[in-house]
Amino acid sequence: MEANVRTGHLQEIFQKFTQGENQRVFTAMYQWFFQGLQFDNYTLDMDSSVLTRYGEQDGAKRGYNVKKPGRKSHHPLMAFVADSRMVANLWLRSGNTNSVSNMYSFLEDTLHKLSGKKIGLLRADSGFYGEEIFQYLEERKDWREPINYIIAGRLYNPVQKKISQQRTWLKLDDGIEIGETQYCGISGMKERRMVIIRQHIPERPKATGKQLKLFKDNEIYNNYRYHCLITNLTLPAQQAWNLYRQRADAENRIKELKYDFGFDSFNMKSFYGTEAALNMVMLAYNLMSLFRQVILQEKTQPKLSTLRYRLFAIGGYMVKEGNNRILKLSLAMKRREWFLGLWNKTSQFSMPVSFSA
Repeated sequence: MEANVRTGHLQEIFQKFTQGENQRVFTAMYQWFFQGLQFDNYTLDMDSSVLTRYGEQDGAKRGYNVKKPGRKSHHPLMAFVADSRMVANLWLRSGNTNSVSNMYSFLEDTLHKLSGKKIGLLRADSGFYGEEIFQYLEERKDWREPINYIIAGRLYNPVQKKISQQRTWLKLDDGIEIGETQYCGISGMKERRMVIIRQHIPERPKATGKQLKLFKDNEIYNNYRYHCLITNLTLPAQQAWNLYRQRADAENRIKELKYDFGFDSFNMKSFYGTEAALNMVMLAYNLMSLFRQVILQEKTQPKLSTLRYRLFAIGGYMVKEGNNRILKLSLAMKRREWFLGLWNKTSQFSMPVSFSA
């Protein structure tokens, strides 16, 4: 009963949040957090996710939903600082919203929350592909520097035709080759660098990517799956592709948020109440990420489910000796030294914390 009362009380608090209050409260909280982290020239990964809904929540609409076609959902937009493994921002959006919607305002808001730290590279999937976004990143106003980017391309028919004209390929490994060209989009306004990756299906049957459906009757093209990237970087094509492949870590962050932090379970009737709850989840994730990297300092980053049993689900009780209260924990002798080491690191911890970019 007490747990239900507390849960209901929290829901009442979140239900009172409005768009303006979310902006005010969480801008201050993100800024406070990131001001304590020293990094610059960072890599920002943009991504979105689909949160399936089963009720009548505000903003829950039918849209793109691979796992549950036809179901209502929310489609939040998220930003991650790859260098520090932190969530930089989250905006909740209706389920019928595409990835590119609100991207400009969201990016400006993210940069504001990061308190003026310089962005070195922006990476995004094909949901953010578009002439308007390229222009925005390349031609920023108010004397601000352009942003370097790598964005996955969409294999529209003109893109497929351009790929089919590629004749020079560099072999990277068995069954995988890379090339590059200049591509002018449908608007015809400006040529941009396009890096093309193709994988030979007979040699790499599990290769990701798409086939050129425009040439489905051509056996040569049917033997390959293709990716393409649009970028303003001048690095060699292979390096640009390697940098983009590291964006997969953002997808791992989303999976962890869903499986360990209940990211897709926090929803309520109020749209902005749900957004407030989700941002609290993001900040909780950041604090746990900071703990893992600064206090634990292990080679592999343990999941919250692992830490729950190693650190948090430990039996204990309080005793009083004179004027002091002492916490006694049920720990085997072999674990005590390790556990005391964590206590000592925690007691010596102070902000700011430095992260190499």
